[in-house]
Amino acid sequence: MSKWLLAVVLAFTAAAPGCSKGGTGKVRYVTTAEGNYAKGEAALKAKDWVAASKYFNFVRVRFPYTGFATMAELGLADAEFGAGEYISAIDSYKLFIRFHPNHERVADGYVNFQIGAAYVKMLPGESWLLPPAAEKDQSPNEEARTELTKFITKYPGSKYRPDAEKLLFKANTKLANHEWYAANFYWKRKKYSGAVLRLRRITEMYAGSAYDTRALLMLGRGYIKLAMPDRATAAWTQLLTKYPTSDYAAAAKRELDKLGTTASR
Repeated sequence: MSKWLLAVVLAFTAAAPGCSKGGTGKVRYVTTAEGNYAKGEAALKAKDWVAASKYFNFVRVRFPYTGFATMAELGLADAEFGAGEYISAIDSYKLFIRFHPNHERVADGYVNFQIGAAYVKMLPGESWLLPPAAEKDQSPNEEARTELTKFITKYPGSKYRPDAEKLLFKANTKLANHEWYAANFYWKRKKYSGAVLRLRRITEMYAGSAYDTRALLMLGRGYIKLAMPDRATAAWTQLLTKYPTSDYAAAAKRELDKLGTTASR
């Protein structure tokens, strides 16, 4: 290796973006864009995010007018994602879409899917040292829901759609959990209008979550508290129609029977 190339290698090693998690970060550059890109891909597969970042950055700057430079930009985003640097990864993926809107990995939905997946990775978790996830900032959940819904709408035939639907279910359930927490807060204080508002958000905005059936059951009971039997009937009927085998279906049937008996007196 010439002294000039050695100097370039050392410079890029020092300047490579920080993907701080995973692997040794050791690299041995070669003289071609293809060779360094291949090494970056191998580092990605080995989950050596630091080395992958260094190889891709080397390709991106040292060989800027090759197709490998474009792929290296995406590789850098993937390395950030793998390292858990989700905000940086999201920014990198969005820039990739902006500058390469017709690229095959944009066309097949991969880049948009990764944006949604990154937001899901950022969803608040549970820790005994911290408040419950339902009390935490729900912005990542909202962003995840927005991006995944957008992805499913824009790429209905994408091979990533099944995974996107699973992630969307997770995001919706997290958001519904937040609303459920708030609904119970209002219910315990006999503020039924507030509880109904939160329950409606679950059934209308976050439909397709793990809270659908229990929210409909409680929504009907909330309407009874507010002297709105017609709306209670609609909620319980929806539960029985859409989820006839649900654990909450029998309770909804009992509530409807009780309401019918009361109405006939």
